[in-house]
Parts: sequence; C-alpha cells; structure tokens
Amino acid sequence: MPLPVRDVVGILADNLRLRGSVLPIPARRATAWARDLGIPRGGETVLYTGQMYQLIPYIERLVRLEQRLGDSPLARFSGVARRANRLVNGVAVVARPGASERAEYDRIPANVARLLQKSGVAFGYLYEDDLYSGALAHDLGADEAVAAHARRVAGVLRKRGVREVITLDPHTTTMLRTVYPKLVEGYDVRVRSYLEVLAERGLPVGVPLSGTVTIHDSCVYARYEGIVDEPRRLLASAGLTVAEPENAGQWTWCCGGPAESLFPATAAALAGKRVEQLRAVAPDCVTMCPICLVNLRKAANGTMRLRDISDHLLDAVTERGASAAHVGGPTP
Repeated sequence: MPLPVRDVVGILADNLRLRGSVLPIPARRATAWARDLGIPRGGETVLYTGQMYQLIPYIERLVRLEQRLGDSPLARFSGVARRANRLVNGVAVVARPGASERAEYDRIPANVARLLQKSGVAFGYLYEDDLYSGALAHDLGADEAVAAHARRVAGVLRKRGVREVITLDPHTTTMLRTVYPKLVEGYDVRVRSYLEVLAERGLPVGVPLSGTVTIHDSCVYARYEGIVDEPRRLLASAGLTVAEPENAGQWTWCCGGPAESLFPATAAALAGKRVEQLRAVAPDCVTMCPICLVNLRKAANGTMRLRDISDHLLDAVTERGASAAHVGGPTP
C-alpha cells in the first residue's frame, strides 16, 4: 500500500519551499549534461530544462523506496520522516541513482541543445540558475509552495535579463507558459517548446531515417498547450512514418504519471493499458515527456522499444544516425 498522501505531498512541498525543488539535487549534477557543449552563459533567450529529465532517476529511486516502506511497519512513521526532512534533506540521501541511470536521462537535454545548435538557433543556458519549475508539486496540489516558487523563478529570469525560454518537456512548458502568468504579477516571458522552435525553423536532416513508429502524446502538450502537429511534422521530416494509436492527439491516454508516488496500482494499470494500445500499432514508440518515457518503459518491460523524440531527431541530423538510420536499431 502507498504511504499516506498527506505526508508524501507534505515532504515534496517542504522541499520545494525550503530547498527549491521537490527533490533537490546538486547543481553540478543538474547541469552535468551541458559540459563540453559550448553553450553561452545566460542571454535573452535560454534553453530551460526545469531539471525534469535530470530528476527522473532520483524520482524513480524515491518511488521504489516509498513502495517498499508502504508495505512495511515503517509506514506508520511517515509523519516523523517528514519532520526530520525539514531539518535535513533526507530524500537526497536515500534516492541517489548511479551514474549510468543519470546518464540515460542527462542525454536528452544534450540532444535538444545539439538539435538547436545544428538548426542555427542562438540560445544560452542559466546553469546553476536553471531552477526546477514546481511541476510535480503543482500537479499534487501544493498551491502555496508552488506560488512562492513561481515568484522565485520569475525573479531569477528577470534578474538574468531573460526574455524568452525554450523548454524541453511538457510539464516545464505549461508551468512557465500557462501557470506562472496566473501566479506572478507582470510575468511576460515568452515560452516555447523546442519542438515548436524546430518545427518552425525546419529540421536540418543529414541522414534520413526509415521505418514506422507510433507516438505517445503527452497529455499536457496535447490538451493544454496545443502541441500535437509539431512532433509529427518533425518525425516525418526525419524520414519516419507515424502510425497513430488508439487515443491520440488531444484524446491521448494517460501514461499513469505523475500519480505513481501516491497511487502506484492505478498508475501501473493506466500505463499497462497504454502500452497495449501502442504495441498494437507498432513495436517502436516515440515519447516527448520524461514521465511518460519512464512509466511506459516500466509497463512495457522490454516488450516494445520506447525512445524520446529527441533521440530520433538527432539521429536524423547527425552522423550518429548512419549506424541506426532505421527504426529497430540499438537503443542508445
């Protein structure tokens, strides 16, 4: 059984309020993906990760721990754990993934940066000021902590002279584009997903791919931000045929996240149903959200191939695609 919802949400909200993230990680790890990419520091237009992809391996470790504790007598001490966490960031100690786990998700922000660079987009990066957006706390209803955090992030963007941000994932996109304007007076930062930027500019394909993939739309992108056509146009320009699953576009089926930490059985059932729908169309699936990617991979349990859209797009514009220029090649 899961841990008490009140204590789980409380720990995440406390961390956001006290430490700037639901799951605080050192800046050197959150920004490790940008090493050796030559991205300028700051500027009016910045690539903003919101730390979502970087946080996934930590979140997964924490979810597994929660599930183990929920099935043990220690579950009764969750309130004590919350009080202790206010004093010491215990979550960072118990949810520490290995280097290979981190590298798997660090790769995706690097993919996006390379795609933008090869497309001629001028952008900078805020490095240690690339703060978490507050997405998970918002989804779980920690409204007061999220409002204060939104003002903090907006203040950093204002201080650094940022006028436009290019986002990597749907949750950070909707937080900075749709939620923050409701919470922060005078907030006027332009926010676009990198998928919108690349679709507008055109993908500089160097090694066309081949094959058929199915696509899992992010609920947040498709229902709240109107980002449906852009990923399909980009995949088509990369040379791939997109086969639509049952429940696509605005009617996409949920991957089960981010409710996994609170309702693991429900989340697993939703993810399992979605994998069935996707697998019925094609054995290769494209995702565009870190939460969708990890939840569907777990549900698929190796029965189908799931990759982030940035992997496919980068294969098509760089020489690395020459060895995997068709669907079904080795997963990077």
